[in-house]
Amino acid sequence: MSQPITTLVVDNEPGFAELAGEMLEREHDAIVAEPATSAPEALETFDDREIDCIVSDYEMPEQSGIELLERIRSKDPELPFILFTGRGSEEVASEAIAAGVTQYLQKGTGNEQYALLANQITNAVSQYRTEVALRENKRRYERTLATLHETTRNLMRAGTKAEIYRETVDNAADILDVAVATTYVFDPTDGVLEHASSSGSARKLVDSTSTFERGEGNVWNAFSAGETVYYDDLTHADGIATASLCRSELIVPLGSHGVLVAGTEDGDGFDETMTELLHILAANTEAALDRAEREELVREHDRTLAQQNEELTRLNHINEIIREINHGVTRASTRVEIERTVCDRLADTERYRFAWVATTEDEPPEPSEWAGVDATYVDQIRADGERAPETSLIRETLETEDVRIVQDVLEADGWDRRRTEALTYGYQTVLAVPLVDDERRYGVLLVHVSGVDSIGEGEREVFAELGETIGHAIGTVERTRAMLTDSRLEIELECRDSRFLFNRLSTATGASITLEGLIDRGDNVVAFVGAPSSAAVTDLEEQASIETTSVVSDGDDECLYEVTIGSSPFLDVLRTYDVHVRDVTAEDGVSTVVLELPQQVEARSLIESIRDVHPETKLVARRETTSTGTVGRLDARLEDRVTGKQFEALQAAHYSGFFEWPRESTGEDLAETLEISPPTYHYHLRAAERGLVELVFDTDSN
Repeated sequence: MSQPITTLVVDNEPGFAELAGEMLEREHDAIVAEPATSAPEALETFDDREIDCIVSDYEMPEQSGIELLERIRSKDPELPFILFTGRGSEEVASEAIAAGVTQYLQKGTGNEQYALLANQITNAVSQYRTEVALRENKRRYERTLATLHETTRNLMRAGTKAEIYRETVDNAADILDVAVATTYVFDPTDGVLEHASSSGSARKLVDSTSTFERGEGNVWNAFSAGETVYYDDLTHADGIATASLCRSELIVPLGSHGVLVAGTEDGDGFDETMTELLHILAANTEAALDRAEREELVREHDRTLAQQNEELTRLNHINEIIREINHGVTRASTRVEIERTVCDRLADTERYRFAWVATTEDEPPEPSEWAGVDATYVDQIRADGERAPETSLIRETLETEDVRIVQDVLEADGWDRRRTEALTYGYQTVLAVPLVDDERRYGVLLVHVSGVDSIGEGEREVFAELGETIGHAIGTVERTRAMLTDSRLEIELECRDSRFLFNRLSTATGASITLEGLIDRGDNVVAFVGAPSSAAVTDLEEQASIETTSVVSDGDDECLYEVTIGSSPFLDVLRTYDVHVRDVTAEDGVSTVVLELPQQVEARSLIESIRDVHPETKLVARRETTSTGTVGRLDARLEDRVTGKQFEALQAAHYSGFFEWPRESTGEDLAETLEISPPTYHYHLRAAERGLVELVFDTDSN
């Protein structure tokens, strides 16, 4: 049934208005007639009811039809008004047209006039309604467009892309009145479209974790093609965003940023106007996203510049500090002075809270010099020992020989025991710098810094160079001291490893074993071993590592044995480091070993190498022996005067008691031990003795 047409029929003739109304209703089912017998009555009815058309007589008391028309036109200039009069003249028609009448029809006889009048009414109302609808649509479009432009300011003011996406879907839902509005953002890293935001009504319906992979569905196809796609019926559609929520869907790409998806509950729910408005919204959104992206790039650039400027300023300040440290280090004459200078200068700055040095001589590593912090903190580190987080940091730094940084001790694993100290002394970052010189590692410099993640790459590189400078300076002063004094380090180890040769000897014999001396012959090693006379040392040749055993001298209580050893991991380590064995004593499967290290050998590295082959080894003591440079080490100088065979012959005579009285061994015994003839042995021994005498009495040697 068509929409009703309410028609006001005005005529002063009693009963004519009702009659005309009935005739019009008969002619057209949509016409609903309302009678009025005067212009004032008609105006009152017009004000009270919705009237679609007025049919009025011309001549009426009080007000004529033309006067009624003028009053109606003042209220609604476009309302259909038909002048239906019995007085027909050109004058009346001209006046009616001038007043803006819609149609002019002269009354006649017969029912045909009502058919014509009904037709004029329906045509006029239809045209009127169409024009009103067009005007309303235009006004609504203009209002919506104006609102969209107004909201563009909100989009442009949005600080982040997430805010822009939310503003877009809210505008689509509130202003354009779409049932569902969703945005998807393109992630260039993973190459997918990820859900960004949905309108209020759709937030519970659209999966916020949904994504569209490359080539997946029509949403991706629309985005990749950069073209709008419209689906008027989603009943049988695949790969779209709102198929389970809406009947029709419009997918609008947002440039390279993503897509806007809008859905309605009606099939074919997007007309040309709605589509245009959505394109305007999408264009505004794309512009806002471009702006946000540019501003983010500018902000990032500004942040980068600010960080670079801050780091440059910091590096300039650090370089000044480093120059002062280098100046102080070059003037220092001892290692202690070098370490103290570095710590004092670093602790004297506003940037660094305090600094300390851990040397490789201590196990576990602990502070040797410090500045900027009281002894309570140092005592805490020493008390913690292996449990101290600094211990792990120091070992990691020495192992990698690279600068290590703990960015935040309040959050870093293993540093919970330093939380109180960090808050008390005001630091959060810890910098560990290896002190190295070529192949030698002297320790680690630890610098405590306020703030989190406050050490940049440039500052890290500067500290790495500082570590090398300090290491080189320490190496220089130690080499200088070595030239002026013949200083050697002596370390005492305890080994409980059952595989250790002397532990096996003491266990097998059940006696105390003492090493009197070693002769390294390259292919094998001759060891002169002291043991009680009751010990069956000569019965040990069945062991794979022992080639031969023989008695050098036989006393009442103790015997001296010569033991030839084929190979030993322990001896291989000693060869590698050029370490001299001062003493070995083994009893009940436990050996005490005293080693003498030359200046260039790092004790920590040597101990670690020994532990690799004999894990149950620990450092018991360390001592430094020093003699004047003018006297020198006699054995080293003697090696320059005699051959290797001659030096070996002198060693064998010394260790075997050849020079004792009475002699504990003979030249023939030693010749057999060294697998040479007695005359050859005596020749080598006398040559070595002559070199030794010349060394003692040569005036140039003093």
